Amino acid sequence: MNKNKNFDFSVLMSVYKNDIAEYVEQAIESIMNQTMKATEIVIVIDGPVSKDIENVLIKYQSLNNNLKLVRLMKNVGLGNALREGLKECSYELIARMDSDDICMPNRFEKQINCFIQNSNVGVVGTNVSEFIGELHNIVSYKKVPSNDVDIKKYMKTRNPFNHMSVMFKKSEVEKAGSYMDWHLNEDYYLWIRMNLSNCNFYNLNETLVNVRINEDTFLRRGGWRYFWLQKLIFDYMLKNRMINIFEYFYNNAVRFIARVLLPNKIRQFMYLKFLRE
Repeated sequence: MNKNKNFDFSVLMSVYKNDIAEYVEQAIESIMNQTMKATEIVIVIDGPVSKDIENVLIKYQSLNNNLKLVRLMKNVGLGNALREGLKECSYELIARMDSDDICMPNRFEKQINCFIQNSNVGVVGTNVSEFIGELHNIVSYKKVPSNDVDIKKYMKTRNPFNHMSVMFKKSEVEKAGSYMDWHLNEDYYLWIRMNLSNCNFYNLNETLVNVRINEDTFLRRGGWRYFWLQKLIFDYMLKNRMINIFEYFYNNAVRFIARVLLPNKIRQFMYLKFLRE
């Protein structure tokens, strides 16, 4: 990386009609109150949104000349929205942020320093906490492997990044084909393609984003559609020899039980008990 450009970076976020204005405001506040300020903030408005959300976005645009709004006429889904937003990002380093989560104040500084120290890395993620309702009500922590070897091994069975926590190089994402539409798995599909394009990965072993969850979080992760979309991802991995036939059948068997057979309450218990800390 060009050392003169180390501190220039964009933040990429998307909002849509089901977002809550109060949460969007808290997310933007956490972006703006960083120890290392973003050079620009790109927010994609994925189709029509409420007046309350419009007011929040207009308010912060008036406070920050570097906040750029990208309006899409209709809702196209997160993958497609981020694809359009990525085109509008001016800088090589881009931090992802979700519209209802809250960054720790030193998140961007920690990630920028990681890129400075590891110039060959293309994606830097972090651990996250998960809370319900109020920020202090943390119910779990989602930790992910740190080094490139462990991340790529973990990727064979599960998503190795907390999407809302990542900062990445725009060129590496574009080399892999950028974001694509894949319901609730647009990021996992991207990391797989970036792996195939020989990208190097890293996760900071620190909790730098607080993630808002509720019962709908686990409901969305169930059902035939979600199982089928994940099966297609494993089809893609098998075709590209990222996994073998035994890993393929194991992944699908586990997903069938978790996505199709388990009731939502039990799925929630299993996630919090065995897949979180």
